[in-house]
Amino acid sequence: MARFRNLLITVILFALLASAAPTYSHWTEPVNLGAVVNSAFMDYDPAISKDGLSLYFSSDRPGGFGGPDIWVSQRASLEASWGAPVNLGQVINTENNEAVPALSRDEHWLFFQSIRPDGLGGNDIWVSYREDTKNDLGWQQPMNLGSAVNTSFNEQGARYFQNDDAGTPLLFFNSDRPHGLGGSDFYVIQILPDGSLSPANLVTELSSPASDSAASVRFDGLEVVFSSNRPGSFGGLDLWVALRETVFHRWSTPTNLGPLVNSVADDQNPYIAEDRETLYFASNRPGGFGQLDLYVTTRTIQHP
Repeated sequence: MARFRNLLITVILFALLASAAPTYSHWTEPVNLGAVVNSAFMDYDPAISKDGLSLYFSSDRPGGFGGPDIWVSQRASLEASWGAPVNLGQVINTENNEAVPALSRDEHWLFFQSIRPDGLGGNDIWVSYREDTKNDLGWQQPMNLGSAVNTSFNEQGARYFQNDDAGTPLLFFNSDRPHGLGGSDFYVIQILPDGSLSPANLVTELSSPASDSAASVRFDGLEVVFSSNRPGSFGGLDLWVALRETVFHRWSTPTNLGPLVNSVADDQNPYIAEDRETLYFASNRPGGFGQLDLYVTTRTIQHP
C-alpha cells in the first residue's frame, strides 16, 4: 500500500509540474549586439550572468595574450548599452586558446576550455573560483577537472546545470572521444556533494552522427539548446532545441529552431539567460562586424 501511495504521489507531482509549466512565443529575429561588443575578429561563446549585466565571451581580438581569450562586457542595467569588453587577464587567459566560458548557478565558478600544455591532451575543461560574484575580474588560478571529464581527445563546450529539483549539479560537455555517435557528442557528469565527479555518460538522445556541441540547459532543466550540423540544418551549424517533461525524463527528439533564428551561415554556441526569454549565440551570417559576431534573440513567456 505504501509503495502504491508513493507512486501515486509521484504521478500527481509530475502532472502538477507539467500543468504549471509555462509556454513560450516563437524566438524573434536575432539582433547583432553591435560594434562595442563585436569586432572585426571572432567574437563567440557568449555566457550571461543571472542578473543579465555581465556578458562573458571568447574573442581573438587584439589586446589578448595568445589565441582566443575570454573577455567580459558589463552594463549598468538591462536597458543600458553594453560597455567596452575587458580581458579577464593572465590568471584565466594564456598564450594558448581559452574559450567557451560558462558560469555555475551560484556564479562562484567559471568553466571554460583550454589547450594549455599542462592539460591531459587536446582541449580540456578547466574551472576557476571567485569569492565575490560581482567581481568579474576576481577569478582565481584555474584547475583542470581531471580524468573524470578530460581525456587525450577534445573536451569542449562545458555548460553547468543546477536547480532545486534535480539533485546533484550536472556538467554537460561535448567530446570527440571514441565510442560516441559522431564527430562530437554530448556527455554529462554529476558533481557530487563531496566535490568528486561521477563518470561521464553519453547523452544519446541529444547526440548524433554529426557534430554536436555547446548544450545550454535552461535553469529549470526542461529545455536545452545546442549547435549541430546534423541533417535538417539550413547551412553549416544551426541551433537545435530539445525538451523534457521533468528533469527525470529523457530529452525529446531535437528540432531545428527554424529559419528566423538560423541562417545559411554558422549559428552556434547558444546560451539561455536566466529569464528564459533571452538567447545569446554567435553567427558569421552576412551583415556582422567580423568573422563571428554575437547576437541575441528573445521570446515571451505565456503562462497557461
